[in-house]
Amino acid sequence: MCSRILRTLPTAIVALALTQPAFAHDQVGVAGGLISGLLHPATGIDHLIAMVAVGIWGAQLGAPAIWVLPITFPLVMAVGGVLGVLRIPLPMPEVVIAISALILGLAVAIRLRLPFPAAAAVVAVFAIFHGHAHGAELPGSANPLAYGVGFVTATGLLHLCGIAIGTLTRWPAGERVIQGLGAGIAGLGCYFLAQGLGAFA
Repeated sequence: MCSRILRTLPTAIVALALTQPAFAHDQVGVAGGLISGLLHPATGIDHLIAMVAVGIWGAQLGAPAIWVLPITFPLVMAVGGVLGVLRIPLPMPEVVIAISALILGLAVAIRLRLPFPAAAAVVAVFAIFHGHAHGAELPGSANPLAYGVGFVTATGLLHLCGIAIGTLTRWPAGERVIQGLGAGIAGLGCYFLAQGLGAFA
């Protein structure tokens, strides 16, 4: 069963990465802002994989990281979201987001054991850039507060998915699945990084 998962997982990740999302973002008012915010993290595979990786890495690190990292990310991301809404620029946000997927994927793949404060700092820095991207893409007709609540909530749910996946570390075969998933996330991070750097070439 696990070997079958390992064989199909990279193919599924690549297929998902290359699929163009078809979600509508231009929603109106409070309800529209909430819906847009909830859907937005799922429309960018670079955001999605990084957020899931945070949950998996937290699970690998154990307490208190398993809960504090997934709480730190949405809270700091909300600050970045405000910067994005205010159109305060950050240097090369899409490149940093790609780097976040690469670094977090590698951390999962090699079971990187950083001290908790260092791990929280890494997650917080990346969260600012993810939040900035979400805030900058706020639909003009949507309520900003509802949109923010939506994307922070969706991010928390993605972290919980990562934590659930991280529980597979209790079994040797599950650990191999997680390491393969981390390698896949890192590979996608490289892909998005090449795309981002290519835009500046």
